[in-house]
This record gives sequence, structure tokens and C-alpha cells, in this order.
Amino acid sequence: MSEATGVPADLLGGFLSVLAASAATGRLPGRADMDGLRECGALAAERGIPLRVLADACLHAAEITAGGAFGAVRRGMAAYIEGYEEAQRTALRQEEEARRLFVDDLLQGRADAERAEHFGLRLAGAYVVTVARPDTPVAAGDPLAGRIEQALVARFGSHNILVAVRDGLLVCVAPGALTAASGEFTHHVRSALTAWRAGVGRPHQGPGGIVTSYREAVNAIDLGERLGLRAQVLKAADLLVFPVLLRDREAIVDLVSTVLGPLTSARGGPEPLLETLEAIFASQGNHTAAARRLGVSTRAITYRLERIRRLTGFSPSDPTQRFTLETAVLGARLLEWPAHPLA
Repeated sequence: MSEATGVPADLLGGFLSVLAASAATGRLPGRADMDGLRECGALAAERGIPLRVLADACLHAAEITAGGAFGAVRRGMAAYIEGYEEAQRTALRQEEEARRLFVDDLLQGRADAERAEHFGLRLAGAYVVTVARPDTPVAAGDPLAGRIEQALVARFGSHNILVAVRDGLLVCVAPGALTAASGEFTHHVRSALTAWRAGVGRPHQGPGGIVTSYREAVNAIDLGERLGLRAQVLKAADLLVFPVLLRDREAIVDLVSTVLGPLTSARGGPEPLLETLEAIFASQGNHTAAARRLGVSTRAITYRLERIRRLTGFSPSDPTQRFTLETAVLGARLLEWPAHPLA
């Protein structure tokens, strides 16, 4: 290590030789000399020597050795910098590829604790996964993920957070105890994207828990689209009834067919009556609010509800019948009935 420059002597030896030869002959360095200096520049990058320190060391050597051979200095410096920057680009590409592979493995339950620690995650804890699905898929390598991650780290002062792109989605993995992280993530998504929908999984423990939370978040978005839910951010914890319904398809088909099947005989088909029930349930039974949602009169709502009662025998004003009706309506949306016939 040179005390004057702080750069190891083996990195500057070739440069000193090039300067001495140029000073003696007046010739610029040849290709072999330049290749050697590029290798030294790459080694300097790998050893973590700042480029500014390396440049100062080269100029110091030029002052002592080269005299007026500053053409050689310029070419030598250019070779050092090219090698240094190429090594940095290579390291960055390798890190990005390693991160991409880690995210894929993490969300499929194949990540180990040592790799996770490298990316700032401690897999022993509980994590929540939030997924944002833009109308236009996010491309792999999009800098948006990095910007959002930096913003979250700056806000919470924790590196135990990961934001990445997978299958066109923006994915945020954050500690379950950091309850505000999901909201902060969606805030930055809202600022950056015009059309999107987000799903939030529940907190789960360990590597398998991250996979479970990720799947819950994606499923929450899918359910929201199938059910026509208006909320832009959907929480898996609020939608637990729907996976239960879907587990027994035969039972839900029977429920929809029995309770709502008679609506197919209504003039204009069952869809307007289904929309009326959805509006009533969303408005907690308030006819005026339901009418406002649908853009019809309150009288029309009253007429439709009476029509539903006569056709099905169920009324949303009766607590027990309301539960049956609401479950049947949710099942109809999950089965995409009446657009798709019941099997």
C-alpha cells in the first residue's frame, strides 16, 4: 500500500511502467498495456477502492514519473476508468440477477435463511406481502420497484423490507409488525401509476408464510375482479368467506340455483335484480342509498325487492333470509352466473 496515495502498489505498477516507457520513447501505450490497466481498474473496483482515490494516485504517479508525457496519462486514466466501470456494471448485473432469482425462490418457498439475510430479510419472523397489479404489467428491471423500496426504507429506517417485480406485478414483502408499510407501499403505487389494484395478504411466519401471504394477496385481487368490488385495495382478511365458498363448489351451485334460479323468469332477466340486491347489501339495507348507487328511484328499488320476494320467497329485510340471499349473490358472482350457466 502506498502511503502517499492509499492505493496498493500492485495496482499502480503497470501504470508506472507505461509512464516510464512513454517518457523514454514519446509513444502512447499500446493495446496490451491498455488491457493490463483495465484489469487493474477492475481489481480496484472489486477491492472497493473509490475511483476518485485511484485517479488521484495515477495523477500523483504521473507527476513523479512521467514528466510531460500526459498523453500517456490520459490514455492510462481512461483505461483504468473503463475497467473500473465495467467491473461495477458486471457486479450490478450479477446482483440484479441474484435478486431476481431470490425473489422467484422466495415466493415459491425455496429461499434459505442465508440468502434471505443477504437481501435484508430474517425469515424467522412474520411477514405480510402486498401486491399491486397495474393495468399495464411492470417490466422486469423497472426502476420503480427500487424507488419505492428506497422510500420505504427511508420512512421506516429498516432494511427488513423488499420490493420487487414478479410476473408484471409489484410485490412488497414487509414485517408483519410494521403495519404501516402496506399503506405506504400503496401510497407510492398510487403516486406512480394511474390504473392499478392491490391485494394485501395476512401475516404469516417463516419462508412458507411469505408464500402463503403472497398467494392471498394475488387471490384477493382476483376475487375483487370476479365480484366486481369497487375497493382499490383488497385485504385477504376481509375476504375469507369466499375461499370457503369455493371449496365446496357443488354446495354453492346448489345454493345459487335454488335461491336465485327463479329470477331467470323475471322480465329483463336476473341481472337487474342481482344488482339491486348487491346495492341493498352494500348500503346496509338503506333504500335511498341503494337507489343512488344504481341511479334509479327509491320506488324502483322497492318494486324490485318485492319482485325478488315473490319470485324467490326470500326478503333481505328478514335477518335469516338476508344472510341466505347475500351468500347466494356472492356465490353467483364467484360462479359468474348468470353469464355462465350453472354446471
